[in-house]
Amino acid sequence: MKVLALLGSTRKDGNSEYLAKKIIEGTDHTIVSLADMDIRPIVDMRHSEEGFSPVEDDYEELVQLIQDHDILLFATPLYWYGMSGPMKNFFDRWSQYLRDERFNLKEELTRKKAYVVITGGTSARIKGLPLVQQFNYIFEFVNMEFSDYLIGAGVRPGEVINDLAALEKAERWNVLFR
Repeated sequence: MKVLALLGSTRKDGNSEYLAKKIIEGTDHTIVSLADMDIRPIVDMRHSEEGFSPVEDDYEELVQLIQDHDILLFATPLYWYGMSGPMKNFFDRWSQYLRDERFNLKEELTRKKAYVVITGGTSARIKGLPLVQQFNYIFEFVNMEFSDYLIGAGVRPGEVINDLAALEKAERWNVLFR
């Protein structure tokens, strides 16, 4: 199984990245920091006759990576009780690419398994649940299997290392992905 880890944080070496790297260590994987990609916002043209206009950025590279992997691991810090800006921008572009006949992305997504990593403060296991539900709705919309989620506690970089339950679950996923 090939794993594509999509990191949503703008912070290098943060807690969500730490858990994602623990999960994919020793697996056949690709890791992408969405904050390092040029993902431009689009004007919503779903309901217009002309449709979406082409956007010159890195998004088609991400679509190709999605097609080339079996498991999609989405890792994001809990920002204002939702996903990070780069992660949200990533999903917003699905409105365009689910309609792009060159890729057949919606059908491709039905063959993928999704896993989600969320990190936040000590109450993230409760306050992050609406975000888990948002991911669930996104995956339901494209008929992609939502296999599992992990919520880790940690605000400052490195604090998640003290969350033994999150580390244990990350290890179980790592064994599963090998």
